[in-house]
Amino acid sequence: MKKVLLTTTAVVLTAGWASAGDMSMSGSVTLTYGGFGTGSVASTGDDFTSEASLAVAGSSSGGSISMSGTLEIDGDSTDPATDVGVGPVTISSGAFSLTYDKNDVGGGLAEGGADGEDDNYGDYTIAYSAGGIAFSYTKDQESSDNVTSVTYTSGALGLSMKASDESVGAALANLDAGPKETIIGATYTTGPYTIALSGNDAATQAWDASVAMVSGDTTVTVAADETETMKVSIAYAAGAMSVSASQEFNGDDETEISLSYTDGALTFGAAYDSGQGTTAHYGDEAQLVISAAYVDGDVTVAAKGNDQDEMEVSVSFAF
Repeated sequence: MKKVLLTTTAVVLTAGWASAGDMSMSGSVTLTYGGFGTGSVASTGDDFTSEASLAVAGSSSGGSISMSGTLEIDGDSTDPATDVGVGPVTISSGAFSLTYDKNDVGGGLAEGGADGEDDNYGDYTIAYSAGGIAFSYTKDQESSDNVTSVTYTSGALGLSMKASDESVGAALANLDAGPKETIIGATYTTGPYTIALSGNDAATQAWDASVAMVSGDTTVTVAADETETMKVSIAYAAGAMSVSASQEFNGDDETEISLSYTDGALTFGAAYDSGQGTTAHYGDEAQLVISAAYVDGDVTVAAKGNDQDEMEVSVSFAF
């Protein structure tokens, strides 16, 4: 299958095919004009940029062991030294799996970068999942930072424990320091109510508690923490409309409102977050973001803008 994406902000060519069920190739070429910023970094404005990528993925299994890997070729004008590399490599057997992806594996190791966004820096993850128990361990080889997560689910009860140490990787990668903490949590569902409790040893008597009630198409959640900050949230979803709103009290008095409406091929969305106005936020994290999209068969026309005078308009075609 091949896909072509033509936009006023981007021209994308993608192609994919499979061979013998154990190999696939996919690629893209992108030409971008303007666009949205990211986190605390504003859009560069009206400059053109181009990017191309090609990924070759293969997998093999024999007996009880399976393995998959990816070769990634990325071309852009920013860092040619990283244009070619090996993507995720995964080995699994039964309930166990090992995934290696240099500085990009998931699992919780992520620190704040210059743009205010989280940057992954973990190298490998060992995971196990069976009988309601899930375990994962992620580590960064350069810093020895690591995250261990254990969850257990039995009927209405859920238990979790997450131990994180991200204190060293920040110095090596010039990122914001991460936490060194252990979080223990529990959830219990009875009828329309879900009760959640968690505690964190990184701060004195740090805790979070919430009660959520579902009634038809509406969910009401009341939450509080050790700072005596209370948050009330209401979410409604029915048919073409979904709306959510929340308000904090005794803290930053933050207000969040989001709306999505779909009428046939047309979708409209708006999101407001007063907390993003305390400092400048850009792109999808701006204080106010408005978006619209129209789908006509294989063609999609989309536009979005925010209160930072950033705007992006695109027309896409796929087949």
